[in-house]
Amino acid sequence: MANHKSAKKRIRSDNAKRIRNRYYAKTARNAVKNLRKTSEKQEAIENLPKVISLVDRIAKKNIIHKNKASNLKSKLTKHVNSL
Repeated sequence: MANHKSAKKRIRSDNAKRIRNRYYAKTARNAVKNLRKTSEKQEAIENLPKVISLVDRIAKKNIIHKNKASNLKSKLTKHVNSL
């Protein structure tokens, strides 16, 4: 257990960040999954910029790696173009 005041605060803030990061990551995963499930091209074209924006935001916050974000965006764009 932490003995210093700053260490206790660090534990609290790390826990809050962990919960917030898990929420953002799960939201992005669900958005990607829903876009991959979409079979209508028009709906996919409308949702693609929103999903790309979401992926960029979580990459900017270092929740996922920037290369993973690039790979996701590339694969999603190819998927939508192939519909």
